[in-house]
Amino acid sequence: MTESVECVVVGAGVIGLTVARALALGGREVLLLEAEDTFGTQTSSRNSEVIHAGIYYPAGSLKATTCVAGNRLLYAYCREHGIGCRRLGKLIVASSEAQMAILEGYLASGRANGLDDLEIITAEKLHEMEPQVSGVGALWSPSTGIVDSHGLMLALLGELENAGGTFVPGSRVSRFSASADGFEVEVSGIDMQLRSRCLVNAAGHGALELARASLNSPLPDSYYPAGHYFSYSGKSPFSHLVYPVADSGSLGVHATLDLGGQLKFGPDVEWREQLDFSFDPQNTRRRHFEDRIRQYFPGLEADRLQPGYVGIRQRISGPGDPAADFQIAGPETHGIDGLVQLFGIESPGLTACLAIAGEVVARLHPD
Repeated sequence: MTESVECVVVGAGVIGLTVARALALGGREVLLLEAEDTFGTQTSSRNSEVIHAGIYYPAGSLKATTCVAGNRLLYAYCREHGIGCRRLGKLIVASSEAQMAILEGYLASGRANGLDDLEIITAEKLHEMEPQVSGVGALWSPSTGIVDSHGLMLALLGELENAGGTFVPGSRVSRFSASADGFEVEVSGIDMQLRSRCLVNAAGHGALELARASLNSPLPDSYYPAGHYFSYSGKSPFSHLVYPVADSGSLGVHATLDLGGQLKFGPDVEWREQLDFSFDPQNTRRRHFEDRIRQYFPGLEADRLQPGYVGIRQRISGPGDPAADFQIAGPETHGIDGLVQLFGIESPGLTACLAIAGEVVARLHPD
């Protein structure tokens, strides 16, 4: 059986939900397809739930522009829809004088991205703000915060459906093909072939696999850097988000709070060969965490660290390579009208989701 619909969005993580919502609110007929039994089961539910400010990313990059815009859009959206969020602020802590120079670089990078609220603070001010954090100084980012990512996705889904869009879980898109009048989309799980005028591939970790099955064109490689999270039992020693200076491949093992006040540490970086969410299968990560955390929190009580969960970044650059920018590939990239594909939407994708949706809509409908 073949059904026709105006727009198909593949993948119901926070990016797919935000894109589908934007299209539906714009008056498009939208079908949102998700291979899993519900929305947001992979990257969107296995992260730090941080609303980033836009400090680290190169000026003019998609990561920078969508993060800075997305920060403002996301706080406003949460206020308007009653979604839990809190502007806790973030401290990036220097553990040596050499790292203070790195903080100056972050300050310059943030200002180049349009941030005017960043401040280098002294060790005394750091101790005043977080008495249990050790460092020679820090970069203070007051616009960094946290969000209830599940509540956000529920609100996005509600708006999509209220605007006439349809969400179909348990529907895996195996491939698509372009034709003169749109796309033929093969869907398993609902025993159906779809015909659509536009298609957005927001399938997260499955986006490149779907693109390879569907198109004969150059595509980036897939990588699977896993990140473990440990929760910290009992009362949190911190009232802000606390980050070390970034290390190779990540922002470092940092301390974040959820809206209930639960503290967690993570993520680290462990490169895997495939999508594998198993927690510390070699039982080697706890000591690594303890060592990294004590660089800024010497009072760590190791017996309070409890295994949490693993997230895997959607990365298109490998170990030792410079971090790749987001790829939002529209007709200007591949020459196929009505098709947008999203690759490498890792952090700060949650923060940037509303801005990314605007980028996708602009590429689908440049007029």
